[in-house]
Amino acid sequence: MENTTKKSVTYCGLFLLALSIIACSPEPNAPSAEAEGHAGQVNLFIGTGGHGHTYPGAVLPFGMVQLSPDNGTEGWDWCSGYHYSDAVIAGFSHLHLSGTGIGDLCDISVMPYLAQDAEAGAPQSFQHSREQASPGFYRVTFDNGIGAELSVTRRVGIHRYTFPEGAERAVSIDLGFRINWDMPTETHIERMNGTTFTGVRKSVGWAKDQRVYFAAVFSEPPSRVDIQDAPVKGIDTLTAAKALLAFPAGDQPLLVKVGVSSASIEGALANIEQELNHWDFDKVAQDARVAWEGELAKIDATFIEPAMDTIFYTALYHTALAPALYSDVLGQYKGVDSTTRTASGYERYTVFSLWDTFRAAHPLYTITQPERLDDFLKSILAFYDEYGLLPVWALVGNETNTMTGYHAVPVLADALLKGHLGDQAEYAYEAMLKSAAQDIRGTNFYREYGYIPADKDSYSVTKTLEYAYDDWCIAQVAKMLGNEKDYERFMERSRSYKALFDPDTKFMRGKNADGNWVEPFDPFYSEHGAEGVYIEGTAWQHSWFVPHDVEGLIALFGSEAAFVEHLDATFSASSELRGENVSADISGLIGQYAHGNEPSHHIAYLYNYAGQPRKTQERVREIMQTLYTAAPDGLSGNEDCGQMSAWYVFSALGFYPVNPADGRYAIGSPLVKETTIEVGEGRTFRILTENNSVENKYVKAVYLNGAELDRWYITHEEVMNGGELRLVMER
Repeated sequence: MENTTKKSVTYCGLFLLALSIIACSPEPNAPSAEAEGHAGQVNLFIGTGGHGHTYPGAVLPFGMVQLSPDNGTEGWDWCSGYHYSDAVIAGFSHLHLSGTGIGDLCDISVMPYLAQDAEAGAPQSFQHSREQASPGFYRVTFDNGIGAELSVTRRVGIHRYTFPEGAERAVSIDLGFRINWDMPTETHIERMNGTTFTGVRKSVGWAKDQRVYFAAVFSEPPSRVDIQDAPVKGIDTLTAAKALLAFPAGDQPLLVKVGVSSASIEGALANIEQELNHWDFDKVAQDARVAWEGELAKIDATFIEPAMDTIFYTALYHTALAPALYSDVLGQYKGVDSTTRTASGYERYTVFSLWDTFRAAHPLYTITQPERLDDFLKSILAFYDEYGLLPVWALVGNETNTMTGYHAVPVLADALLKGHLGDQAEYAYEAMLKSAAQDIRGTNFYREYGYIPADKDSYSVTKTLEYAYDDWCIAQVAKMLGNEKDYERFMERSRSYKALFDPDTKFMRGKNADGNWVEPFDPFYSEHGAEGVYIEGTAWQHSWFVPHDVEGLIALFGSEAAFVEHLDATFSASSELRGENVSADISGLIGQYAHGNEPSHHIAYLYNYAGQPRKTQERVREIMQTLYTAAPDGLSGNEDCGQMSAWYVFSALGFYPVNPADGRYAIGSPLVKETTIEVGEGRTFRILTENNSVENKYVKAVYLNGAELDRWYITHEEVMNGGELRLVMER
């Protein structure tokens, strides 16, 4: 059954809680002046407030383990386990989602206690002033004096706990800890030897079949161990394994290493043996810092305003959290078919939030992740091999079927057209055709009617527009492979968007199977449930999704002037939203432009196509300077596994992939003064701006390798060849 909501307040069980906001500085844990490198410019608390849904814990670039604090609170704004408004921590778990709109994971929760408090297992209070986070490292001191520090390797988390002098110490391993949809179905903990505990947590939630095998190794043996089935919070009839470990008072920190695997306890143990065969916490934290320095140094930039570097490098950091490594050091993982699989010749990744990330995050990876990109793509194809269709929203060996479209297609098409996976092009094309021919998710109606009738399926307008785009991508791969017949067929399908354009209202509208428009029509109306014709949005936002044929869309308006007039109206219209079940995802509003959700992300760049680049430049600057800040609520909507941040990374550099698979980047209005991007094989692409400032937001002239450009875009090939892009700015 199709699941088409990703960020529902109702589905995530939002509790209306009155939370006390503790006193703190407006920009918590801002990078210190003495911090060196770009890692020191990252503020991990950006996005942990508002509706950003990010977490502040320790992780390596695209790492398997995301070791982060959990407040233990249910609700939409706790989808990552943590929200800045909260003042307690219930545990430190090892798997987290960055910026999603549905809460899951938060598996294998470990928590230190004073011995007298361990049995109660209550969340412990803390102050943000005693909390610190930087790439690969997290630290907090609880109000009771216990200090907790976290760091990671790729597949292993390490904890270091310090206790008040003379205090008897305790630690819990709680497999019953859960948030939102997640429910444990099978749990087990056993003592392997004096310091090692192993077990498994299986659960059902957003991921219908999740399995986490773990091994936890302590730096000293506990004096007392109590392993029992304890009640699961919020579910009266459910119990799960919980271990309470007591340690005598001591003056040395207590450390624990935790490895995880979706395949086996042996894999979890092997992760520890291979990646963390010592107890030097500081070395782990330093190695993590070095790894992040290398990742962030791929784009070396200076900005027109000092605070912009923190926003930019935090955004770049957030783009490197998903997809997440999934195979253990033995190469094993739980496949989509629920069998144990082995990744041969590559590393398997998971957490593909494709409805979001196909737009800008994956195009960014074709520039910044040459060493990982093929493994991302092979993971997508392995999913197809195991499941029979390309993923829609892949989560730890599960198809969640969340959201619309089949957007593994543009990700694969973009990479293939840029020269990746050439030896698997035919297999990738086979997978694309299979997804386009499926008889679920409304595709059967799409093929039968040339659009999806609103009286036949939900979210009919959004689905029609997105399938049309995906079909354009398939057509380009068919052309590359010399299949002219398929090229013509899918190009014809890619024009299906035209069936839903209403020339009277200038909107894409719901149309029934009899060819009549759905009435009444209100472009300000939002319906979050399946009764809606637009998913998580209104007609204002979704009507612009024709990134593959903007010229054809302009023709439907009758003229460039009419097209620009309607674009202007999108930004100047009232921000009122009407309806009884308005989507909470419509946020970050400038008029009816909603930057807090992905369907709007390309809209400001459309002015370029109609001969009005200065309007693109004006709007892009407005979005960057008003909807991204260095505060906890500095994101205007869900981060969504890197997409919200990838938009900022591209736009701050001065260009953006309006069509994520055509290899062109539309020029906007850069925030950088000077940038050097590593593009592989020793080449760099430099971006220089002249006269750039907050006031000088318009592009007067563009030069590529010394030659003036008379077009509003640059190409991926030009970027990857290396060279210099110079933009002369004016007021």
